[in-house]
Amino acid sequence: MDSVTEKLVLAAQNLPVPIQELGANLSAPIRELGKCYTSLVEKLDFSDVECVKLALSKGLGLGIVVGGSIVKVPQISLILRTSDSSGLSVSANVLETLSYLITLFYSYKNSFPFSTYGENVFLGVQNIVVSLLTILYGDSPNASRRTGDTGLLTAFFVAAIASLNSMSLENLAYLQLATIPLSLFAKVPQIAANYNAKSTGQLSAFAVASQIAGCTARLYTTSTEIGDSSVQAAFGLALVLNLIIGIQMFTYWGNAPPKASTRKVEEKQKIYAPEIQVVDDSLSQDYFLANGGQKNISGKRAEQAEGSSRKWARKVD
Repeated sequence: MDSVTEKLVLAAQNLPVPIQELGANLSAPIRELGKCYTSLVEKLDFSDVECVKLALSKGLGLGIVVGGSIVKVPQISLILRTSDSSGLSVSANVLETLSYLITLFYSYKNSFPFSTYGENVFLGVQNIVVSLLTILYGDSPNASRRTGDTGLLTAFFVAAIASLNSMSLENLAYLQLATIPLSLFAKVPQIAANYNAKSTGQLSAFAVASQIAGCTARLYTTSTEIGDSSVQAAFGLALVLNLIIGIQMFTYWGNAPPKASTRKVEEKQKIYAPEIQVVDDSLSQDYFLANGGQKNISGKRAEQAEGSSRKWARKVD
């Protein structure tokens, strides 16, 4: 062992006790903390493959927890800055939030290491905010209705959190299995909305990329530290669905769907423009005929009014 390595080993051995305990908790799961901390930190021995894998898992897990605390911030900022939530699905966000909350309480009551599920705390809170903003800045022209729907959704989330907190571990295990189809139903509306609009609207590229990276890392950390097949299956499906959204974002990059109000105006113009044009042409023709003394313009307008009344009568019928 050279002098540099000896100095590093000596410095590691002389770290304050709280820092040594923190290092032990980050380098290995429960029951193996001392062994891995000693081999990796104090002796700088990286020949122990199992300890290296666990240390890597802990590092990735903490990175995901830290990243999860900001992953949806760009999405929230984008909605607030543009006052627009087009391209975002309320149902998709609500189902995704429920999936996060179920995994959070299931992992907590199983006493899993916080580094394997901690990001669900931050993702759940941020997703609730995104869901509420999606309604507040939605296409509905009725402001009071949007406010009322926001209040109802807030009450729903509060009730869901209270229910999950009081639920037994056995029931939470069943719900954890349900997160697999829940993840499917959460992403399918978003994927369908993107496909129909040929655009991802105000969906944040940073959030999508972060979710892909996070799901990939989570597959490794859960298999290394907890080995729960239901949790791994949920992350595997989430990865596939997030990859599909990522491909859509790449394919539709730069496409902006027209506003719902704009589409409605365009549709109305298509329906009524030909009829309006016919009336205008008829009036113009009447004007010239009247000037030539061949026909009275007022009589023609009366006929048009009568014909128009018959048209509207047919529409009402």
